[in-house]
Amino acid sequence: MAHISNPLATPEQLYQRHALSALPTDLGDVVLFATQCLTQAAGLLLQLPQSVTAQANVVLARYWLVESSTAHEPSVSSPRHSTNRHTSLSNPPSQDVSAAAIYLVAKLGPAPRSPRDVANVYAYLLSSQSSFFSSGAKTPSIPSDPSAYYLSDSAYHAFHSRVLALEARILYALSFDTHVSLPHPLAVTYLQALDFLGHHPKEAISRRVVEHLNAALLSPQMLYLTHQPNALAVSAIYNAARDVGAKMPECEWWEVFDVDREELGFLVVGMRSVEGWARKQREEMPDLWEGMLTLKMVNEELRKQGIQVSNGGRAADGAVDEEAEMMRKMDERIAAREGGESIT
Repeated sequence: MAHISNPLATPEQLYQRHALSALPTDLGDVVLFATQCLTQAAGLLLQLPQSVTAQANVVLARYWLVESSTAHEPSVSSPRHSTNRHTSLSNPPSQDVSAAAIYLVAKLGPAPRSPRDVANVYAYLLSSQSSFFSSGAKTPSIPSDPSAYYLSDSAYHAFHSRVLALEARILYALSFDTHVSLPHPLAVTYLQALDFLGHHPKEAISRRVVEHLNAALLSPQMLYLTHQPNALAVSAIYNAARDVGAKMPECEWWEVFDVDREELGFLVVGMRSVEGWARKQREEMPDLWEGMLTLKMVNEELRKQGIQVSNGGRAADGAVDEEAEMMRKMDERIAAREGGESIT
């Protein structure tokens, strides 16, 4: 059964994800949501199968859970405008983590993509010409001015080096376990076994099941990291049956697929809440949805929430971040020492 099951997150990892985060819980969830949307858009432009893109998003979420989100920034700039600061592995921008995840998973699957293709796609998605996350845009489209996202050789080599370094870091953080079992094939098998769906259009039900499973990839609750594929598949079928008005048997049919009532109820609500959560965040933090999410936009939101921003980080309750303050004092001491005498 190992090939149809996944390693799940522990309660300690889920707790530390928020306890050790450099961002408030809601803002950190928005950053993860934006990064996974970026991965999904990159998969579309790279013409990857949805199974590969979904696996990349799961790997990204696993890595994000293992590595504290304090180590990641929101997307800052296009690869063509990258600076030396982004080459540091101690604080990689989330755009590079997204690119490394999709490059790694695609390379391990039947549809590998070259580093140049990945770099070009992310250069476009993060350019000013990109329609990604623009108001009213549903899918990324190619603008008429290719020079706006042209990637020079130096920018490409810098981007490639960062992606390769992050690929190694992801593998190390996950103990080289990149296996991801998706619920989509199980959902198809379960649909074929359920006669009570036979009197409804199979295409409509199947489409709704896939939509619920894909939406669950973006859930801030990290449903793919906390529940096994069989439970996700059953929950998506339950939601799809409700959406199309299919009559379900009165017996507890989900137990046939090794899912209990409590788990089913949690996942049904979790899947249906993703759209409402995104709408609520858009209403509460509208400035973060006006374009590609950047570090500057996140810092502005932190200031609006009354959280002091220091050297790109945050301090709880308006206090000065201890690590940033320590670094500032060390810089002052070194500057004073250099002004008085040379260090031998």
